[in-house]
Amino acid sequence: MSTRAVLEVIALDAEDAVAAQAGGADRLELVTDMAADGLTPSVETFVAIRAAVGIPLRVMLRLADGFAAGDVGRLVEVAGRMREAGAEEFVLGFLDAHGGVDLDAVERVVGVLDGCRWTFHRAIDRAADRDALRKALDGLPGLDTYLTAGAADGVDEGLPVLLAEAARGGEPGYEQRILAGGGLRLDHVPTLRAAGIDAFHIGGAARPGGWARPVSVQSVAEWRSALDGV
Repeated sequence: MSTRAVLEVIALDAEDAVAAQAGGADRLELVTDMAADGLTPSVETFVAIRAAVGIPLRVMLRLADGFAAGDVGRLVEVAGRMREAGAEEFVLGFLDAHGGVDLDAVERVVGVLDGCRWTFHRAIDRAADRDALRKALDGLPGLDTYLTAGAADGVDEGLPVLLAEAARGGEPGYEQRILAGGGLRLDHVPTLRAAGIDAFHIGGAARPGGWARPVSVQSVAEWRSALDGV
């Protein structure tokens, strides 16, 4: 019997969080400013969402659009404040100017997370060498997930990469869970599930009214039933 697939939904506020949980989300990714592809929310927003729902929350650690770390000292400070507020799971990922992983920035931020679990996000889809990035990060404390579409332009283009990486599960650098997301559609789910991918991330797909409108309970429930029905 296959395990229940994880459904992670982007939440901007407590209203989103409550709707996502009601629809059957297993976990939330907390961000603000989707015009910049998702930045770190305020501590107050985290606290409000934590009070509103009981499911796990992964907090984005990203201060500006793009994949450069920027002010690492400030990132470390923000991460520390989130930890003090009770955050226990995180999302991060930084590249250098050449498309390699910015290991110094990642290690400095992870150093204040106390071993908390975290996702390396879709920066991997912009990396010059995905395999080198995975191997460079292998063994960092808390890293348990890669959020990836397999390609910068989304799952349609990246599907072969996702399937190939899923087949390498258990190899050094490939032990982390693949969280498929980025242009993900319901019709991708059977192929991904058949390959052993068991975690799915949705943002816009949970909001038929666009980012100016809240998460739809019905949209999340549709994804939940699709994942459970595979």
